[in-house]
Formats: sequence, C-alpha cells, structure tokens
Amino acid sequence: MTAPVRFVILGGGPAGNTAATHAARLGAEVTLVERDIVGGAAHLWDCIPSKAMIATGGAMALTRRSGGLGLADVDASFDLESLGPRNAAITERLSRSVSTLLESQGVRMLRGSGRLKGPHQVVVETDTDVIEIDADAVLLATGSRPRVPPWAEVDGERILTTRDAYPPPEIPEHLVVIGSGVTGVEFVHMFASFGSKVSLIVSRQQVLPDKDADVAAVLEADFLARGVMLLKGAKAEAIDRGPDSVVVRCDDGRRVAASHALLAIGFVPNSENLGLDAAGVESDRGFVPVNHHGQTNVAHIYAAGDLSGKLPLSSVASMQGRKIAEHAMGLHTRAHRHLDYDKAASAIFTEPEIADVGLTESEAFAAGRKIRATKVPFAASARALIDGDARGFVKIVSDPATGVVLGGSIVGRNASELISVLALAVTAGLRVTDIVESLLVHPSLAEALADAAE
Repeated sequence: MTAPVRFVILGGGPAGNTAATHAARLGAEVTLVERDIVGGAAHLWDCIPSKAMIATGGAMALTRRSGGLGLADVDASFDLESLGPRNAAITERLSRSVSTLLESQGVRMLRGSGRLKGPHQVVVETDTDVIEIDADAVLLATGSRPRVPPWAEVDGERILTTRDAYPPPEIPEHLVVIGSGVTGVEFVHMFASFGSKVSLIVSRQQVLPDKDADVAAVLEADFLARGVMLLKGAKAEAIDRGPDSVVVRCDDGRRVAASHALLAIGFVPNSENLGLDAAGVESDRGFVPVNHHGQTNVAHIYAAGDLSGKLPLSSVASMQGRKIAEHAMGLHTRAHRHLDYDKAASAIFTEPEIADVGLTESEAFAAGRKIRATKVPFAASARALIDGDARGFVKIVSDPATGVVLGGSIVGRNASELISVLALAVTAGLRVTDIVESLLVHPSLAEALADAAE
C-alpha cells in the first residue's frame, strides 16, 4: 500500500481551501497554513464586505424609488454603527463554515506563516513554535494586498485603501476615488448610494477601460445622473492632507479638494518571505508564473489565486485549486478539462450591475474576427418594467457561421446572476438556438437572453 500524497498548502483563501478539501477527498494528507483568516483575506476582507455594503446601498436606493412602484416614498437613513457588526458577522459565519468543512475532511490546519525551506520542505512559524513539514506537493496561494503608490501616504483616516473602507471611520462628505477599474467603480456606486459626493479620477477616456464601450457608457450615464464628477484623462500623482480634508493633484494640473481619498489602483501579490529562491521557484514582478496545470517551473510546486497573476477572481482561484488538487493526485492522466481563463464570467456590483463572459465585441473587432452581435435593451422586458428598473441591456456575441455563443455582456438588475446562462453556453459550446429554444419563465429578465439570441 502506497503512502498518501503529502500536500502542503500556504494560504487558506478560495484557491487554498478548495484545493485542501478536494485533495483530502481524493486521499491526500493535507496541511493548510493560514496566518490571517480561513477563507482568504482578499475574499473575506475585500470582496464579501464590499458586496454587503453595496447591498445596503442598494436597499436604500430601492426605498428612494418606491414611489414609482405605487408606494409612498420612503427615504431610509444610513446607520454606520450597525454596518461594521453586520460585515463582521457575515465574514465570521463564512470563515467558520470553511473551517468546519476543512475539519470534516481531515485537513490539518496550522495558524501561522509558512515558507519554502527547499523543494520538498516547508517551515511554518506559529505564535508558539516552528514546525518543519516534508511535502510531496506544495501549493502557494498567499493572495494579495492593495497597491499603494509611493506618492500616497495612507493613514486609514482621510487617505484610505479599500481595506480601510469596510466600513470607513466615517461616511465621507466628499470622496475622491482614484482608479476607475472594477474596484473603483464599485466604491463610487457604494458611497454615492450612502449620500456622499463622489469624484472619480479616470486615467483614460472611459471608466472600465477594459470593458465593452456600450457597457461603460451605461455606467457613466448612471454616475453622471447621480452627480458623480468624472475627471477623464487624468492621473493622480499626489495627495495633500489637511486637518480635515485632502487635495488630490493630477498630472494635467487639475486638483480635487475633498474630505477623503480612496486608492483603488490594483493589488500587489504576497510573495515576500515565501522562500521561492530556496526552492528554485521563479517569479516575475512578485507573481509566480504557472502553466495550464497550475505548476510553477518546479513541477511539484503549484501557485494559484492572485499570486499566480491570472484573473484575480475568487471563482477562478477556487477552480484553480480544484484543478491543482486533481493534478497533484494524478487525475490529469484521465479525462481532465483544463481551466480556460478566457471563459471565466465576471461581475461588477454597481447599479446597474455589470457582467460579462467570453469574447467581447471590441476584442473581436481588434482581432479582425467576424462575429454576430445582437443587443436587446431591458426597456423591452416586461419584468424590468414591473420591477421599475429598465436600465441596461443584454448583448450576445456569436459565430455567424455556426451560431456558437462566443461571449456576452449584461448590464442591468441581477446581471451577476443572469450571466450564468451565458457562461454555461460559452463553456459548453452551445449555440444561440439552444438559448432561443429554451422554455424560460415569463415574465423574467432571463427572457432578454432569448431575445438577444434570436
């Protein structure tokens, strides 16, 4: 009888805990090392609290629109004191759920910081001990932290990173958000919903520069209607702090005076002190490159999640963890589907929500590829009119010769849920006729998917 595979995982986020539970079910002897929170700091300190706060803002916005639904107008007030405990309770419950699952699978959990001592040795420093572990396979999944440029002195009071804002010390009177990517626009939406005046510094000529222009246009229109100031073509280069204010200076001479500034300009991988050199693992600007199996240049050492430099999505990290567990246990020698990053669905929790998957119209145009793109507004949806929110659209990109769904974008209410239909279609290679001929619920927002597939 062969000995079980000794699988050591550094990092208990979506990649690490998924790999741990899956490998344990497959018979591995798993040790999981986590220094902060089981479930992942980026996931439970960033993603979940931000979405909880957005849900609060969305509820406030819905009450403000209640007059259009045949109800007396209601204007809910914001309770900052209850928001922190609500976020903490959600985070604690999710973390406890992950821990319980790991324990049920027999995963050994160590609270501390781990590093590679050599290709097959891991050292874990806990509060009370230093433990050396021999490993047949190692997964590095230590996540990331918000990027802070050298010209910004974060103080957690007036000049904030995203992790200082769940919730912030106080609701800003006027917030300047630096960064117009996914995280930046979510914070714009969140604080505008809470009643803050918001200015957004947009380094290019549209928010969400990597998204479809039609998608960005809907979001920009909504921001402008809510009084958000957009400073396009400006790059922040300094933040001056006063006793109760900040001034953000841009490279084109423009300045924005506000009560608070928030940095949302990307992340930095947590690769320091991992002992990469000791094990011969190569890195690139702090990231650890991997192949389609999740392997680093050292075959039995894997990397996943933000550390791998792939799509920084919890869903992607979880699937990486699953695929890596299968590979470490030898299942890649059987039927094994590789993770296709080009088919990952993503969502932005603004109002209206934004979601997309696969090939976009602009990407196809840039590649000179022939496509068929169809777009249906939610203004034609009975359910959207019933709900009193007909903003946005569904756009489906398909192959004109075969009808195979190549991608799609959705802007509107519940877009993060609706995109699952298109994600399944893209992953499974379904045709637009497969969507058209599905008997969907009426009235529902999903009917717009069938209309766009016509």
